[in-house]
Amino acid sequence: MDDLHSLNEAINKRAGRKLLPSIFVSLTIFVLVFGLLAVKPILFVVLVLAALIMGLRELNGAYRAGGIVIPDWPLAVGAVVMTAAAWFGGVSGLAVATAFVIPNILVLLLILNPADFVKRSTAATFAMFYIPFLAGFIALIAKSDDPVGRILVLVVLVSCNDTFAYIFGVLFGKHYLAPHISPKKTWEGLIGSLIACTVGGALVFAFWTSQHWYLGALLGLMGVATSTFGDLIESAMKRDLHIKDMGAILPGHGGILDRIDSVLFTAPTVWFVLELIKHFKL
Repeated sequence: MDDLHSLNEAINKRAGRKLLPSIFVSLTIFVLVFGLLAVKPILFVVLVLAALIMGLRELNGAYRAGGIVIPDWPLAVGAVVMTAAAWFGGVSGLAVATAFVIPNILVLLLILNPADFVKRSTAATFAMFYIPFLAGFIALIAKSDDPVGRILVLVVLVSCNDTFAYIFGVLFGKHYLAPHISPKKTWEGLIGSLIACTVGGALVFAFWTSQHWYLGALLGLMGVATSTFGDLIESAMKRDLHIKDMGAILPGHGGILDRIDSVLFTAPTVWFVLELIKHFKL
């Protein structure tokens, strides 16, 4: 037990997060996600919506720390409208809902308080695009003939990227990828992500979705790019707002946004590629 504790502390010092709580949280999320999908996909979408609302609260709290004050409730209502539109109206519904929600939030902010309007309206627009719009593609992925298989593709790609970037970074990391944005990311970790996502994408396509393995490998490479940039963008946001984590609700991870930053950027790519495959019968 002492050896395990020492190993956990060494990894935490090297990688910047606690290993054992991180593993427990990840497994819990995995079971919850696929358990709800197996019971009824709309329950999974409700879970996603709850995560979005918490993520918006985290981001809004970070805004306040940076001197940008926006009420929580308009963002939460907008997230409900956009997620429901994605589920019931598809990609067209998501697009129309986004075009409806954002202008109405801007009008509301103007009515409530015209001070610092450009700063507040820009922050609100970014929040709605960054979280509920991008997450709307998670609902679109789940609204299919094979919701478990399609969400599995997304989960495998993001998990392979995060896990093997972490492992390779801890074991071999010496050359920093973007030290001024995320000081823990390394080129060695990126190489680990490339290998794992390519293999993981190929395997899940070949054995679960019954698609050509090389399409999964290609999607895996794309997933590395989207996941990595999603993580870097959130890191840049935290640096700009002078905070370490968006929250502390998930032990070993930080906040909700610290856990789903890669998912938000990868979901649209997964949805688009899977739709292309379906449309052209590849």
